[in-house]
Amino acid sequence: MILREETNDLRTTTLLDPRAESLVRKYMPSYGSLEQMSAVFTALADTGRLKIVSALSVSEMCVGDLSAVLGVNQTTLSHQLRFLRSAEIVTCKKQGKVVFYSIAKPMINDLMLIAAKMRSREQLA
Repeated sequence: MILREETNDLRTTTLLDPRAESLVRKYMPSYGSLEQMSAVFTALADTGRLKIVSALSVSEMCVGDLSAVLGVNQTTLSHQLRFLRSAEIVTCKKQGKVVFYSIAKPMINDLMLIAAKMRSREQLA
């Protein structure tokens, strides 16, 4: 909430409610946390990667199976999976010669559901 505005010759200065300012400063994530959040949102800002995450939210899969289900060539898929792994969205485990991918943290599924609900509400409005 803005308490008042002061105007001098060159600019307008807005004075915030000190309580609001204190809360913002207290709860503002650190720069490192903001960078991590940005990496997650960047990784999810591509429809191809969202398709991969959506598929993996249903079942753990290997590249071959993901390729068949999503209709994406394995080279492209491997590149996108590497991107998602670096953002810690997916994880992998090796069983013999086959690598299986899965969602790294249950919170990713929660984030996907929230995003889907946000879009659904927008369409209803």
